[in-house]
Amino acid sequence: MATAFSKQELVFFDDLIAGFDDGLVLGRNVSVYNADPLVLERSQNLQVWRPMPYVSTSIDGAAGTDISASFADVTQLSVPIGLGFNKSVPWTMTTDDLNDPQQRDRKMKSAIQRLGTDINLAIANVVGQQGTLVVKQTSAASGYDDLSLADALMMEQGLVGESRRVAVLHARDYNKVAGNLAKPQTSSNPKTNSAYEKAYVGPVSGFDTFKADYTYTLTAKAGVTVTVNDATAANRRYVPKATSTAATGETANVDNRYMNLTIAVTSGTVKVGDRFTINGVNAVHHITKADTGQLKTFTITAIVSGAGGSGVVTISPPIIVADGATQAEKEYANVTTTPSNGAAITFLNTTTGNVAAFWDERAIELLPGRNGFDKDLMASGAAAVQGTTELGVQVVMYRFFDINTKKFKYRVDTRFGVGMTNPEMAGVILFGQS
Repeated sequence: MATAFSKQELVFFDDLIAGFDDGLVLGRNVSVYNADPLVLERSQNLQVWRPMPYVSTSIDGAAGTDISASFADVTQLSVPIGLGFNKSVPWTMTTDDLNDPQQRDRKMKSAIQRLGTDINLAIANVVGQQGTLVVKQTSAASGYDDLSLADALMMEQGLVGESRRVAVLHARDYNKVAGNLAKPQTSSNPKTNSAYEKAYVGPVSGFDTFKADYTYTLTAKAGVTVTVNDATAANRRYVPKATSTAATGETANVDNRYMNLTIAVTSGTVKVGDRFTINGVNAVHHITKADTGQLKTFTITAIVSGAGGSGVVTISPPIIVADGATQAEKEYANVTTTPSNGAAITFLNTTTGNVAAFWDERAIELLPGRNGFDKDLMASGAAAVQGTTELGVQVVMYRFFDINTKKFKYRVDTRFGVGMTNPEMAGVILFGQS
């Protein structure tokens, strides 16, 4: 029996591919980098290194002043992004099932919707776990005040540019914001009318806002007593570098988004995703290096050792202070000072809840992958069809007939990666915190 797709199946598949990007609430609002699939396959760990934005410093160079000692090499930082997700939706249908084409079409639609959801989930989790900017609110979502604080946080640290800024709220929080807009129903303001009629918020305080059925849930970290615990000052700060050289002489790129920090936990435990500040360590404006007067916020991205007590955690961003000897420290400094040994760590996520993620579009990249396949699979008793969406995401559907069981096996696949190119250009709003 032929296993090739029918004309009706092919037409329906093409229609689904055409509408695939419409469901990517998060995927449509990040940068997309379409790498050469051959280069990716031949690269180590299926990764490509993507550049981080430059930061420059200036000097006083009045007429007649000799600045020959001020010239320094450029340190171009980069980060790895790889194809970390291979998603499939498999199912079987009997020859009896296929007497009703609607059953097949509805399952195909469901499968492709699920793959779109997987991309949204991956982006939501990357921001929820790795974004380092934090707005802590003791009240529920209200609207302008919440997003204006996120705007101020990015502005005072110099995290501005020509690219879009995006905020994605869980449906419950988004609708609260829309409700606050909709309450003055006597107003003829189009913004009010859209909020009341369609629960639509739109742009707020420099962010394009979107409603999502899922955002990352950050669990509480209340009642924890943690301090910095390393007597060596050099271990409490980080020196950026573009490359490192192994003992064998090989040069490799360095991922400068993280550093390890030794901590003492005298009560409770810490976990990935926890947000915190360090006593005495303020954020600086990334360009001017001026003290913002606000504590720098950090994220735990990995537990190296001692999750339940004293140990080592990986944090982001790394602690970079401008008083270092290297030009890279002067350019990429993000804090006022090195934390003291014994400095208190204060956690910000004190109540479990869905986060509202916000980011500069440059901060997150979607890396579409490819599933290679033989276009002529009939000889092996199978068939395949593939399509590529406007964003460059490839979706492949396979079909195989098993004569022993009289069942058709289907599977729909996609492959992609999601990377945070700059954790200091993305963050979360925490609502209802104590």
